[in-house]
Amino acid sequence: METKNIMIVGVGGQGSLLASKLLGRLLLDKGYDVKVSEVHGMSQRGGSVVTYVRFGDKVYSPIIDRGEADFIVSFELLEAARWTEYLKKGGRIVTNTQQINPMPVITGAAAYPEHLEEKMAALGVEVDAFDALGLAEQAGSSKAVNIVLMGRLSRYFPDIPEAEWHAAIEKSVPAKFLELNQKAFNLGRG
Repeated sequence: METKNIMIVGVGGQGSLLASKLLGRLLLDKGYDVKVSEVHGMSQRGGSVVTYVRFGDKVYSPIIDRGEADFIVSFELLEAARWTEYLKKGGRIVTNTQQINPMPVITGAAAYPEHLEEKMAALGVEVDAFDALGLAEQAGSSKAVNIVLMGRLSRYFPDIPEAEWHAAIEKSVPAKFLELNQKAFNLGRG
């Protein structure tokens, strides 16, 4: 199998690391060779967090270069736009429509860019943008955006049964949060 590449991008504190660990566990359980790499940046100060998940028969490097990502899963709209050049032709962005102001916007040095979904689509990018935060809150916690996004991503992996995603969630989250996360996944999957 050709190596597949998924980038998970967001802002520090949004749960992207849990999402990448869940995805890595799921893919390992399916028998793939999996490499996961995390780049934190200024994550504790609201900066970008990027995680690479690569899987296939044999994966030699955890790093995804420009033009190689099959999927970019984004916790925030500007982060999706920021990483678009990493998407391969025919790749897809799955993104939360939430907007989190970066420091230049907070300080008044810049404005949050408008019409990002349309701009990405104009580049020929397949964009699946939806209100993951609203669905997470419906599930019971705004912190479940990561699992809502995994639910939406699961739609694009028809060869991985839904039950296996749920099993990976069960192995990845504390028991007291399991029901909430299962509900978040189901809402994201639709």
